[in-house]
Amino acid sequence: MKPPVLDSRLDQLADYPFTRLTRLLGGPAEPSSIVMSIGEPQHTPPALVAEVLAAQAGLWGKYPPANGSPDFRQAVTAWANRRFDLPAGLIDPEKAVLPVAGTREALFLIAQTVCGPRQGERPLVLLPNPFYQVYAGAAVMAGATPVYVPGADGPASQPDFSALAPEILERAALAYLCTPANPQGSVADAALLERSVRAARRHGFVLASDECYSEIWDKAPPPGVLSTCAALGEGLSHVVAFNSLSKRSSVPGLRSGFAMGDERVMAAFNRLRSYGGAATPLPILAAAAALWRDEAHVEVNRDLYRAKLDVAEDILAGRFGFIRPAGGFFLWLDVGDGEAAAVKLWRDAGIRVLPGAYLAGEDQSGVNPGKPYIRVALVHDLETTGNALGRLAQVLGG
Repeated sequence: MKPPVLDSRLDQLADYPFTRLTRLLGGPAEPSSIVMSIGEPQHTPPALVAEVLAAQAGLWGKYPPANGSPDFRQAVTAWANRRFDLPAGLIDPEKAVLPVAGTREALFLIAQTVCGPRQGERPLVLLPNPFYQVYAGAAVMAGATPVYVPGADGPASQPDFSALAPEILERAALAYLCTPANPQGSVADAALLERSVRAARRHGFVLASDECYSEIWDKAPPPGVLSTCAALGEGLSHVVAFNSLSKRSSVPGLRSGFAMGDERVMAAFNRLRSYGGAATPLPILAAAAALWRDEAHVEVNRDLYRAKLDVAEDILAGRFGFIRPAGGFFLWLDVGDGEAAAVKLWRDAGIRVLPGAYLAGEDQSGVNPGKPYIRVALVHDLETTGNALGRLAQVLGG
């Protein structure tokens, strides 16, 4: 029997981090365990989700358009205008906005859209190191070479793509920026965002700004790439922003987000997704539009995360290189050896965390900058979080 021929690029992909974790720990999580390895919010979803889904149940029988509903596009446009204080007309909801089935799908497919050959050479995709694992997989499967860019001020900071050598920037087709960052929680300031947009425009690559944690912030709302575009002029040229309801509204199972940006890129992206994307059902679009219009539940959600950060700081301040994240809900802790710490926490405390090495690639000297770290997701209720962090500190010492 002749075997099927599979895409050889799949061999370049490391196993997904959670698959690696299951193998490392000898099996899946148990019912009694505390899972802090995955950023899956456990807060109660807003009641309006169930209400709108029930009210729109008649729409389950209709195929949804790839570009969603006018109401959804207008709702996310209005939200972006309010959130980032954008001038009227910067975002055309009919040309610059697309719904996506969770931003993981969109962040993966944007590489398929923009990674054509550069000057006859294989394109490059720039990504932070550490990074959200989808970025690397997207680059490889788009036929591009990933370039891991370290934080400009150390492993907990944001990368500065504008500082890269011109020959790298000229071959770049796409750059992923994550702010607030997964896993470290660092935020790209306005100056860094401006340098990044200018570099994208100067060298002709697309800047994909993953802002899925933008509404989970501690002291101040993080700036976004859309406000940078407004300040620089030239519309949304060379920029696509991604955001999601999973973290903001604690509805990861709704699988609803949006991509918003350069109209030329969005037209091409829509064309690709018409073939291979997952169109968002109309009842979900209606529920999503209602969530983007409501800020009250987001403020409650944000306060819950702040309370958990307070607990984390009380327990961990001065230990494991603890830094209170400016955004998001992950702790990025230096434990010396992330894999060894993950095994010890699972064996001795029933706590699952993710080794930092699974979220980073080797640098030019062959060093994985995530190796000393673990990522801890503060997604449970306050009491569970406090108890788990206390056990973590006790088991790991430090």
